[in-house]
Amino acid sequence: MIRRKLMMVERIMYVDHDTPINLVFTAKIKGEIPEENVKAALKKIQQKHPLLRTGIDRQSEKYPFFTEEKEIESIPLRIVERKTDHDWLQESEKEWFRLFKDEKKPLAQLVWIKGTNVSELLWVMPHCICDGTSAVALMRELLGLLDNPSFEMNPYPIFSSVDDFLPLDFNLKREKRKARLYLLMARFFFMMQRKSKKKNIGDNYLIHWREDSSITNRITEKCKAEGISVHALLCAAYMQAFKEIQGKQAKGKVISPVDVRHFIPEIKKDHLFAFAPTVELPLKKGNQSVMDNAREIKKELLQKIEKIEARKLLWMGEQMHPLVDRMITMLKSSTGGHDITLSNMGRIDIPNDYKHFTLETIISPTVAFPWLNSNTLVTTTYNQQMDFTFMSNEHFLPKEEALKIKNKATELMTSFV
Repeated sequence: MIRRKLMMVERIMYVDHDTPINLVFTAKIKGEIPEENVKAALKKIQQKHPLLRTGIDRQSEKYPFFTEEKEIESIPLRIVERKTDHDWLQESEKEWFRLFKDEKKPLAQLVWIKGTNVSELLWVMPHCICDGTSAVALMRELLGLLDNPSFEMNPYPIFSSVDDFLPLDFNLKREKRKARLYLLMARFFFMMQRKSKKKNIGDNYLIHWREDSSITNRITEKCKAEGISVHALLCAAYMQAFKEIQGKQAKGKVISPVDVRHFIPEIKKDHLFAFAPTVELPLKKGNQSVMDNAREIKKELLQKIEKIEARKLLWMGEQMHPLVDRMITMLKSSTGGHDITLSNMGRIDIPNDYKHFTLETIISPTVAFPWLNSNTLVTTTYNQQMDFTFMSNEHFLPKEEALKIKNKATELMTSFV
């Protein structure tokens, strides 16, 4: 019987009973698929992933728990008639605000935008149960089962607490002393913060675009030739774009999530997991070129990743539960010290050709954060095409200004190719 307290990071993404933070991940396919195959696939996926058989108990104890529901319903399937190529965008924006309140219903939904020989499939999940890698795994499993309904998948056990991930040499006594000190310092920090009346009161929006295979390949080859990563170039280009468009208001920093599976291999790529350590990357002062900045960013990123102790971070986070509500309040009212959160998921490992249909394209995940600074850029590469989703809210970053930043960053990235 599953009963596990939400980790600190899961609680932040959960926020509360009435505030949705949903991740929506979309795939476009060509071909016909029977409805019974979709429902059968969802059933098998639910049997594999423990969190898809749980609800969130918010009342029994002080903090919320994932609790297995013996008579939980199947993953809901919502079918929508496909009318235009942009229906996925409208449906995504609807699903951003879905509340997964019913404890008898799973923490996921599939939306099928069904057309003649073409469809979009949208996975919708609370961000507190999954990251981008989790979403890719679910899409890969769904498409595989739609093509081969007889394929069997093995369930995996859910971890009972973050203690399951602690290294053998973990010094509990020493780390507890550190935790008490950090908690005291954090309490003092929040006590000194002025209460802000600022909040996200604007409409959330999404800007989506894609670079064709020619541009994508030229960017990739140029990065290889220059000894930098595409991620470093993205960071440099977007920080420079914010600087040129916003002037002194720009922060000159990005936050980059890192897949926790790099550090904790027990968490497999096909396991649902929500925690991603983050790295803050600054833009160097001066008039360096975008390529020079990208080189510095790559170097700093590698250095900071090397220092990440993800197992200890998870454990330390669990000692900070008393401060989660204050953290959420600050996220909702603080402009933060960064321009944007930039998640580059890289090449998406999902087959293209199936027996009964073709996966035409993948659309990068989208999410509408309730934070004041909700600036988020997600990039993926599929079929040699880079795909981008840029999300924010009109109150904090007007869409017109976001488009200028996006255009400037694209210009900076493509000017040398």
